[in-house]
Amino acid sequence: MLTQTQGILRVLQSTLHTLPKRNISLSPALNMRLVQFQNSGSQNPKIGLELQDGGNVIDLNAYDPSLPCRMREFLEIGESALQIAKRALDSNQHILSRSEISLLAPISNPEKIICIGMNYVDHCLEQNVPVPKEPIIFSKFASSIVGPSDPIRIPAESKEVDWEVELAFVIGKKGRNIKEEDAMDHVVGFTVAHDVSARDWQMNKNGKQWLLGKTFDTFCPLGPALVTKDAISDPHNLGIRCRVNEDLVQNSNTNQMVFKTEALIAWASKFVTLNPGDIFLTGTPPGVGVFRKPPVFLKAGDVVLCEIDELGAIKNPVV
Repeated sequence: MLTQTQGILRVLQSTLHTLPKRNISLSPALNMRLVQFQNSGSQNPKIGLELQDGGNVIDLNAYDPSLPCRMREFLEIGESALQIAKRALDSNQHILSRSEISLLAPISNPEKIICIGMNYVDHCLEQNVPVPKEPIIFSKFASSIVGPSDPIRIPAESKEVDWEVELAFVIGKKGRNIKEEDAMDHVVGFTVAHDVSARDWQMNKNGKQWLLGKTFDTFCPLGPALVTKDAISDPHNLGIRCRVNEDLVQNSNTNQMVFKTEALIAWASKFVTLNPGDIFLTGTPPGVGVFRKPPVFLKAGDVVLCEIDELGAIKNPVV
């Protein structure tokens, strides 16, 4: 019965939400992995380019001191800043060893973090609930953002902290009332996100509003890099996984997303102006702790690894 239901839902998903083609990019290829980082012993953020996933980093601020030191301000400059970064990549200069730096979240001060709930067909099946007909929107505060290896802190107020690996994308160009066919022109790239969730606050307290359960400090690890859209084969056909203490707990594909990037941009931009640096978290696949029998939640000493093909992985200890 489950297999038949899954087939029906996938047909519904395809009929309602699949676009005839994907306008991934109309701009010249950049193929970059943008990062924020700190030099060893420094508290000041800088922007750079990862030469490869887990590799050494080009210091963009050393290449061009006129560039801002934070990613949001860099993206606000627009295409000219990206072209400077591309020239820096081609120059192969100002390379820092990975051992000399620590990565920060690719974006640490967005104006908005827009999150999408119930956005995987298989996650809806896990809960035995209907596939949404419109995107379910909630938010996190920017104070929840931490880097790709920073600790997740379990708050004293919660006993039910859960994991959720998610594909995130970042806005690179301002827009309002954006059409789906133009939406990818407003995306600069994609990254890995962890939508850490206090289920007791999300599901049983505060009138069952999701915000407080989603936005405790450290509840939004991001990284390792902001991978430009043209460096990805297809953001809507990537393996997505989460491991807790090396146990595989989530294992799916972004092709299970109900609403793809273009649809989410078109929907959200009806209500708010999207600005460079805004982050979208696009939902999680099945395998979260709260729906296990019995439920399983994170505890101090756990280590959570969230990974998406072509983007990389973030690995955060729980304290």
